[in-house]
Amino acid sequence: MTDSLAPLLTQIEDGDTPPSLNFDKIFEQSLSDFGFSQFLQIILVGLASTFDSHQIFITVFTDAYPTWHCLDHTICNPATSDICEIPRSAWDWDGGFKGKSVISEFDLECSSSYLRGLPTSAFYVGSIVGGVFMATIPDGFLGRKQLLFFTTSAMSFTGISIFFSSSIWSYVFLKFIIGFARSQTGTYMFNLISERVSTKWRPRATMIPFTLFVLGLMSLSGIAYLVRHASWRVLYLCTSVPAAIHSIFLYFFALESPRWLHVQGKNEEAIEVLKRISTANRGYLESVSSRLPPKEILEQAPSSSIKDLFIRKWAFRRIVVVMTIMLGLGMMYYGVPLAVRDIKVNIYLSEALNAMVELPTFVITPILLEKFNRRSSVLVNCLIGGALGVLCFVLTLFGRTNIAFALELGSFFCARIGFNLMAVYMIEMFPTCVRNFATTMLRQALVVGGACCPIIVSIGRNVPSLSFAVFGFAVSGLGLFALLLPETKGSSLCDTMEEQEQSDHALKTPQ
Repeated sequence: MTDSLAPLLTQIEDGDTPPSLNFDKIFEQSLSDFGFSQFLQIILVGLASTFDSHQIFITVFTDAYPTWHCLDHTICNPATSDICEIPRSAWDWDGGFKGKSVISEFDLECSSSYLRGLPTSAFYVGSIVGGVFMATIPDGFLGRKQLLFFTTSAMSFTGISIFFSSSIWSYVFLKFIIGFARSQTGTYMFNLISERVSTKWRPRATMIPFTLFVLGLMSLSGIAYLVRHASWRVLYLCTSVPAAIHSIFLYFFALESPRWLHVQGKNEEAIEVLKRISTANRGYLESVSSRLPPKEILEQAPSSSIKDLFIRKWAFRRIVVVMTIMLGLGMMYYGVPLAVRDIKVNIYLSEALNAMVELPTFVITPILLEKFNRRSSVLVNCLIGGALGVLCFVLTLFGRTNIAFALELGSFFCARIGFNLMAVYMIEMFPTCVRNFATTMLRQALVVGGACCPIIVSIGRNVPSLSFAVFGFAVSGLGLFALLLPETKGSSLCDTMEEQEQSDHALKTPQ
């Protein structure tokens, strides 16, 4: 038991009237240290982002256009021939393996680019539709852990079923289902982690799932390389079977959010979760658990629902501002890697470096969160990222491609940091009772921003790197809306709308 708890326990033992305690004070005190059990729980939950990244990017390998070679060199030349204009008997896929890719197995080599890209499009449409549908699920339904289990298990078992798809249309349908199922995996995972760590450790703990997401992307490349000579179906098995096993571990070993349990009036279960997370403070938790209000009192407290986000002016204004900022960050984050092809650099090198620059952001973001204010960090980051995008456009016009590429990496770096900052900022601005829905709206705005990027890049193709300027002005201009948000640095998470209003008022009041 820590020394900081001794005065409080002495008061209790001596029979003095103990100071008033609410669940938030108990939560912060019991989780003041970051133990090994907390770290294991975060890794267990955060691995969901690793398998989520596999499903997001797997079509890069499974739906790739495979290489081929000529069988009859009298009418065929690999350098100049179009396989759609020569007899099928004159060429064959490299390795003689038709099922190496979705393109070759379903004979899509001569189909329209629309049909070849339909599985990926179906996945993203499913993600958007699933996000809208799951946003209507009340935050009090099932719980963070159960919802995460259902999304991860549905995603993984659907991925396994792809192994048995018999046509391009069944494959497209299953890709839609995967997109639908995983649409809120990141939301449930991030909220479950953030609601199980104290204010002190939140900036660092919430970066762990982001890191696991990038590592998942890197591991996918390694898995795809190892099974490169096998059927594309094998890659789905190699990624989906471990994901299914992970979902089972989630169900049996992951702990529910104690904040969510408290909001549902399950104080005893909430205290038990805290005891399992923080074994060093079991004595303290046992001594204060009886001082929490009983369930009957909690049930008489004002209830909150999704409609409160639209009825209460402060909440509605806040969610609109957050979505506006995320729209600009989404355009920069998803658009810059697409526009980099306009800079005359190696496309493979550029994509690899774009992935690598994400890793340092998970170290820098906690430093920004601990040292600086949330609002100013978001604002300055958006302005710098936007300026780098505009400068990238200018330097490309003058032929300074190497410097322009460095600025492109810088703008992408800022976009990733901006998303990291907003993810933590978001959970501090909305209470537990509506946090799932609010975080869902953040991610939907990010996806909408990404959906605009291919059109912008295509329109700006005639003017080299014009899209960089568009993304730069968008992220810097929309980032100015951060001035309308409250500052939340150092504040603990609230559980109800009433608590959030009181917390906001206290932060505004001069001390």
